[in-house]
Amino acid sequence: MNIDRGLVKRRSIEIKKAIEELKVIASGGEESFLSNAIIIDAAKYKLLVAIEAALSICNHIAARLGKRIPESYSDCFIILGEEGILSKDLSERLARMAKFRNMLVHIYWEIDDAKVLEIIQDDLKDLEEFMGEVGKT
Repeated sequence: MNIDRGLVKRRSIEIKKAIEELKVIASGGEESFLSNAIIIDAAKYKLLVAIEAALSICNHIAARLGKRIPESYSDCFIILGEEGILSKDLSERLARMAKFRNMLVHIYWEIDDAKVLEIIQDDLKDLEEFMGEVGKT
């Protein structure tokens, strides 16, 4: 089965847009971020959008090229790593991001807002790297 390039492109645009908006949100600095509940909520939502779009791409590629069905959101990225579509290191980092997505959805009240900012500042590059690697498939 072929990869739906249109789907990958549409989801990649969603990821890029969310990343751009997250960078703007984080640009105000830690104090500004942590003191504004609306900004924190917006950041969590934009992270969720970006991660969900990456998962959509991941599941699509895994369904087309993978040799097994993902058992969880994080497992999808591991499969792409096993198939050589993603580097092993990136697949593991994205698997942790998928687990964070589960926390955003299911136990959002337990998430440390400083951790959200840390992810925005340090881990968005993983999503950018993901788009580059899946773009080669």
